[in-house]
Amino acid sequence: MRLSRLLVIILGIVLILGMSLWLVDSLMRLYWQISYINSFLAGLLLLLLIVLFGLLIFAFLYYANLVRMPKRLQRVPPEVPQIKAEAAEKNLKALQQQVAQIQDEVAKQALLTRSREIEASLSRGDLRVVVFGTGSAGKTSLVNALIGRIVGRVGAPMGTTDEGATYRLQLRGLERDILITDTPGILEAGGPGSDRDTLARQLAVEADLLLFVADNDLRRSEFDALEALARIGKRSLLVLNKTDLLTDADRELILAQLRERLRGLVSPEDVVAASANPQAVALPNGTVVEPDPEVVTLLKRMAGVLRQEGEDLVADNILLQSQRLGEEARGLLDAQRRRDADAVVDRFQWVSAGVVAMTPLPMVDMLGAAAVNAQMVVEIGKVYGCELNMDRGRELALSLAKTLTSLGIIKGAVQILTTALEFNVATIAFSRVIQGVSAAYLTRIAGRSFVEYFRQDQDWGDGGMTEVVQRQFQLTRKDEFVKGFVQQAIAKVVTPLKETLQDEGREQERAELERIQPRD
Repeated sequence: MRLSRLLVIILGIVLILGMSLWLVDSLMRLYWQISYINSFLAGLLLLLLIVLFGLLIFAFLYYANLVRMPKRLQRVPPEVPQIKAEAAEKNLKALQQQVAQIQDEVAKQALLTRSREIEASLSRGDLRVVVFGTGSAGKTSLVNALIGRIVGRVGAPMGTTDEGATYRLQLRGLERDILITDTPGILEAGGPGSDRDTLARQLAVEADLLLFVADNDLRRSEFDALEALARIGKRSLLVLNKTDLLTDADRELILAQLRERLRGLVSPEDVVAASANPQAVALPNGTVVEPDPEVVTLLKRMAGVLRQEGEDLVADNILLQSQRLGEEARGLLDAQRRRDADAVVDRFQWVSAGVVAMTPLPMVDMLGAAAVNAQMVVEIGKVYGCELNMDRGRELALSLAKTLTSLGIIKGAVQILTTALEFNVATIAFSRVIQGVSAAYLTRIAGRSFVEYFRQDQDWGDGGMTEVVQRQFQLTRKDEFVKGFVQQAIAKVVTPLKETLQDEGREQERAELERIQPRD
């Protein structure tokens, strides 16, 4: 404890004791004097003085840290990755678990290869600068001008402009190497142009820093491309190239227009002018002079961004790439699971139809509690990695059957199929056909509803089961679906039922003949 604080405490104690003795004597004198006039006022005054004295003592003790106020409990925030690279590593581990479940070997190997490239970026950590823009904006000239100005080692080019030529550079003040890539032009017409456009956009997405090159105010298509990259978090510098062809006034006007138009997407200081390959100038004496490229402003801005933000740019980009790769893996896995789950639904809908058509039930809605639907729920759950027992399967199936009944979907389904089958089926067992096909139809609605339930991690969503079931019913009541469904039903339900009834009829005829035929 500091000496000054100790002295304050000692003086405070002495003062409090002295005041206490004085106060007690004074209060006694005052109390007796007032009590002769009004005993109530005397008691009130005494109480007030005691309270004030107590507050004084509490304030002193609080200042001396002898009394502490209870602290409010604070909610501990959930643990989050402290470093973006750590988040990327976690995403990659989750990605590997997802990839292991993908059945398509080609897609699986492609994802694994790209995940290894991201892992290599984590360890190597080069800064990737990508030059992006239309084919006429002068991207290649800009790359050459930058390379000529950068002091340090320049590696041999890797690839061509059609593929995305990449150079390895070293810049003073940066520990990391710079990989600068010249991409093919975007917005080119034709098949090959479209392929180059796709490649250029992919390279741009993988950049740590993007140099978007334009030679005038942006066209709508150029603006859309830059906006799309900015929306996913790409750090961009917009380079107004070929300024040697503009007057000073026009150049400043276009720069101002670009800065205003790109407000919120690109910072004003990140819109810079350049002249990567200025036109030759003929002097009066006939000499032709080749002016030097004007890229110093761009180079200073680029170097400043890389020095100040380089580490964050690398971490942000690695995290973005790992997230995008994870989304792609989840998309492939979801499509695979959808196919497998649809196959389960397709199989069980016709199983239901066969069971009901061969053994008619008094009411179609009794199908909701049948074991066939419960087994379908269990198998769909397995597709999505959810292990359910039959009791849980029956519970879910019964719950959905009640929803189908309450929404009038069972009645609506029977009406739709009765109308459709009247024009396609002529059979004496029409009621059995209706029950069987209706069972298949309702099983399909139930199955597709459960697919959505498991896709959302066993959650029906904000609208609950009712909204999911209604949406599936609306999809299945469309004319084109009903026509196709009825054609399948004829092949899978009506024809087998007709053959079964014919066999039963022949058996009955044979038995009747045997009964009435005279015995020898």
